Amino acid sequence: MRQAVIRWSKRAAIALVIALVAVLGVRAWESLSGPPLEPWHTFVPTELPADEIARTDWNGYLAAEQAAFDEVRREVSGKLAPRARVASNRYFDGSPLDPARFTTDWNRSFVLEPAGAPVGAVVLLHGLTDSPYSMRGVARRYRDRGYVAVVIRLPGHGTVPAGLTGVDWQAWSQATRLAVREARRRAPAPAPLHVVGYSNGGALAMKYALDAIDDRSLPRPDRLVLISPMIGVTSMARFAGIVGWPALVPSFARAAWLGIVPEFNPFKYNSFPVNAARQSSLVARGLQDQIAGHARDGKLSQLPPILTFQSVVDFTVSTQAVVSALYDHLPANGSELVLFDLNRHAVFGPFLREAAEGKLDRLLPAAPRAWRASIVTNAAPDAFDVVERVVEAGSRDERTRALPLAYPRDVFSLSHIALPFPIDDPLYGLTPDPAESFGVRLGALAPRGERGTLIVGNDLLTRMSSNPFFAYLLARVDEGIAQAPKRP
Repeated sequence: MRQAVIRWSKRAAIALVIALVAVLGVRAWESLSGPPLEPWHTFVPTELPADEIARTDWNGYLAAEQAAFDEVRREVSGKLAPRARVASNRYFDGSPLDPARFTTDWNRSFVLEPAGAPVGAVVLLHGLTDSPYSMRGVARRYRDRGYVAVVIRLPGHGTVPAGLTGVDWQAWSQATRLAVREARRRAPAPAPLHVVGYSNGGALAMKYALDAIDDRSLPRPDRLVLISPMIGVTSMARFAGIVGWPALVPSFARAAWLGIVPEFNPFKYNSFPVNAARQSSLVARGLQDQIAGHARDGKLSQLPPILTFQSVVDFTVSTQAVVSALYDHLPANGSELVLFDLNRHAVFGPFLREAAEGKLDRLLPAAPRAWRASIVTNAAPDAFDVVERVVEAGSRDERTRALPLAYPRDVFSLSHIALPFPIDDPLYGLTPDPAESFGVRLGALAPRGERGTLIVGNDLLTRMSSNPFFAYLLARVDEGIAQAPKRP
């Protein structure tokens, strides 16, 4: 029996090695084709590592940030080949997409101050490959409600995609702590402290709250708001680091990238390095272990209320993990999960995948639950108007409230990237505000034509990039602001 087990183990190990060699061989071969690496894929600006971020203050971080942007200006924009000096390249200083042309470069860390003395403070954390731009809508609402809003640019972001090839999640975590220190400096306790995180920033916000339970030197947040949080990622992301191994050989340098795409978005990278996927996977996997460990130790009772907004269908993060790896562990502490359903209007019925159509029914555990569940969905199968269906914590009864909102007629769902942006966002909005321009209106594009004509695939331009229910999202955030204790 033992010999049989040994033989089986050897065969399994050999099969695993063969499969690994095959995958690496395919990755190496693929890296020899496709678009070339450009300067923004190869030049890595200098960023503060985690240990230095832990020792610096807000002004020191901003100084290092400025130095990184200066390096990019000098070593990338200042040295572009003639073929790269085109209008569609954000790194060409003559492009309408060049962030330096705008009144505010939203790639950088910023602080929004209220009109009077702050009644509270909020830290806002953007997503992976993203920039502080994605947090400005929610930050402005907090500012208008009397809070000082601290929006930090996480290391590796906002400059060039190559900035994410060497960054580690520990630097993101230390940047989160730095932002909280600055927020507390500007609005000391007992003023309320909120932390808002989008996507990977949602995972970092959640991790900070758990770390603060164990480390009394960290200011504890009074509330968390998570938007499309990266609590879980696809299983493939676990092995992202392996597929980048061929890049250790210079001839296969392109293997360090999961996607090499023209950089036409002034506030987000289009190209995606392997290391970015690996680091986000490490954050999500570590976070799940931390949540489970704190649940076993009975520590989750010390968490503040969590309000999460999540699309039922999400190609980037696992919606199921938000429920099973986070909410199923939460105590009855006033937390809530808001789900944005597919547009189930009859016009889309024949085209919805069966797995997507039934996903909502599989997501939520049976009531009663320790947390409030709200679903924004069609009022009826033949209606674009929406309602909010709510089951309170501890209850089985559902109540329905009509909302003064509707799905746009040609939108079948929201997406991972849509939730933090209003429908009139000048860059991502479906109906962009004409008062502000960033050189392109990505959310309003509806390209039709022949394949192979555009510089990118249609899917990159047609994915839903703004939230028709953003006013609802802000109203729900407002409720938590209004309930927070005000500083005497």
